[in-house]
Amino acid sequence: MQHLDWVSVDDLDVAVRVWHPDAPRTLIAWHGLARHGGDFAELAHRLGPEWRVLAPDTPGRGLSTWSLHPEQDYTYAAYAGIARGILDHFDLERVPWLGTSMGGLLGLRLAAELYTAGRIERLILNDIGPELAPGGLAELGDYFSRPHEFASFRDLEAELRHHYAGFGIEGDDSWRRLALESARRLPDGRWSFHYDPQITAQFVHDTPRDLWADWSTLTCPLMVIRGARSPLLAAATLERMAETQPKLITLEAAGCGHAPYLDRASQVEPIRRFLDNPEH
Repeated sequence: MQHLDWVSVDDLDVAVRVWHPDAPRTLIAWHGLARHGGDFAELAHRLGPEWRVLAPDTPGRGLSTWSLHPEQDYTYAAYAGIARGILDHFDLERVPWLGTSMGGLLGLRLAAELYTAGRIERLILNDIGPELAPGGLAELGDYFSRPHEFASFRDLEAELRHHYAGFGIEGDDSWRRLALESARRLPDGRWSFHYDPQITAQFVHDTPRDLWADWSTLTCPLMVIRGARSPLLAAATLERMAETQPKLITLEAAGCGHAPYLDRASQVEPIRRFLDNPEH
């Protein structure tokens, strides 16, 4: 991260991590359910100085405000309002959007809704789609609905490596860096993750939505990345997505589950080609 900006939306301060702030082109990169914008550091590094990467921390995660009203603020409708506020703050009329998991569903919603569709120039979904495998979704809901506290930082890192094995991260240094960026110290000296445990309110209070209907209405160029071992985005779902959107560009990330970390050339270079190709 080269710069940190703040955007205030509905009394919430949203941290936006910025790489290459003077670059001529801009990409919005939005993280998954219990992560933060720092996950896109390697993506930004590999895309290089031509791309300004803006990666918000959704409220309740990272450096952004924790809500006093999670039932209303930790929902896709609220996140859509925050996204519009960020686009306005940075004077972005039309911009490519890359979203991992939750961030992808948020981008899908924005690209499908009449009053924001024109602002999403192209959409990249990272291991997410209009239909989620029930088993994988239930596992995520169960995991994040339980508190996670650890006696030592070492224990936290071990749990992080286990739960996020699907990221496909390689190397002890990378795992240690992820753990340092994912931890917070509790008042009693124990350790926990950086996010507000109430972020799972969206599973209870969010309004169900016909995502296949949203998907079918999209008119912008589309790309989907799927972890080869994804428990959330089934191969059959991706096939149906391609049938509905015949121009869809797809990438299978070998050695990954949910969700590819976008930290290596084999993942980032296809993204670059998609972003650079005016025909897609």
